[in-house]
Amino acid sequence: MGIPEKPESGQTRLVLDRPREDVLLVGLRGNWRIADEPIPVDAIIKEIESDPRIRILAFDTGELGEWDSSLLTFLIKTIDTGVRRGLEADRTGLPEGVGRLLSLASAVPEATDARRQEAKQPFLTRVGTQAISLAAAVGQMMEFLGEAAIAFFQLVRGRARLRRIDLMTLIQDCGADALPIVSLISVLVGLILAFVGAVQLRMFGAQIYVADLVGLGMAREMGAMMTAVIMAGRTGAAFAAQLGTMQVNEEIDALQTLGVSPMEFLVLPRMLALVLMMPFLCLYADLMGILGGGIVGVGMLGLSPLEYYHETVQAVQLMDFAAGLIKGAVFGVLIALSGCLRGMQCGRSSAAVGLATTSAVVTGIVAIVVSDAILTVIYDRLGI
Repeated sequence: MGIPEKPESGQTRLVLDRPREDVLLVGLRGNWRIADEPIPVDAIIKEIESDPRIRILAFDTGELGEWDSSLLTFLIKTIDTGVRRGLEADRTGLPEGVGRLLSLASAVPEATDARRQEAKQPFLTRVGTQAISLAAAVGQMMEFLGEAAIAFFQLVRGRARLRRIDLMTLIQDCGADALPIVSLISVLVGLILAFVGAVQLRMFGAQIYVADLVGLGMAREMGAMMTAVIMAGRTGAAFAAQLGTMQVNEEIDALQTLGVSPMEFLVLPRMLALVLMMPFLCLYADLMGILGGGIVGVGMLGLSPLEYYHETVQAVQLMDFAAGLIKGAVFGVLIALSGCLRGMQCGRSSAAVGLATTSAVVTGIVAIVVSDAILTVIYDRLGI
């Protein structure tokens, strides 16, 4: 018996026969390629269901032509259909290459729950899971802080294993190489502060106090804050990416195998470089912001450069600069810790490096904002 399908070169591609009452012989004819129209297994299923005596599913490929993966797909579906209906698949009639590929495809069986739909967890279960994850993250953070403190004490004792050339390179990267972007952002922030203040102060004829607004704002707050945000996005992310890439390449594992502490060799130089450079960058940002405010004061408000300078000197005290520099140093510690922590926690893939970099920036900025609020309250209590 034969069931005609779409002909190709005058030949039927699929022929079903019954050499014995318990055998269904599937004859494959002609070419089986992806470019050809696929043949469903409906005809085979119909034949199996029409006669319950069928127990064996056999194949005849004597007239088979060219074939590719479309033939394998058809055979896998056919064999799976027969096995689910209790038939035995006889592969002796298949070409040797097809048989090997089918064996390879079925070498690793599908997990029993691979297609299971994940049930939605109850609300309390989700809350508990998040609480456990948060506790684990806090534990990892405290462990990292402890290791960083130990590495710092080793440095104080002169026993830390780090290279001076690495420290000098990182200082240049965190300091001199960051000056262009810090200069641009600080001047623009000073311009914005002065322009916003000028709009209001000009209504009362008090344009001269733009110098007070810009000077105090940059020295106490905006200089350190904007520099910290810039460094979190520039240097903190770079630290996380560098250490994360080392995790992927197993370089950190190699250091541990050689008996070298990654905290001393990799993390400590980065923390020192950023903490040392942040106060200088903050002071530089203060000056650039005051310069930007002076551009508005002189160019838009008709102030002379000397008037703007004298008003700034009278308004801004050394204690104001000191308050900003202390904030800058604290921000530097937090940025370095955030970047190095996320880098050391990075997984073993390129996607994990990207996640670590993003997490380092987010963690750094959140830590900056929270610490700035805390320091501001402390300054107010101390009358600074």
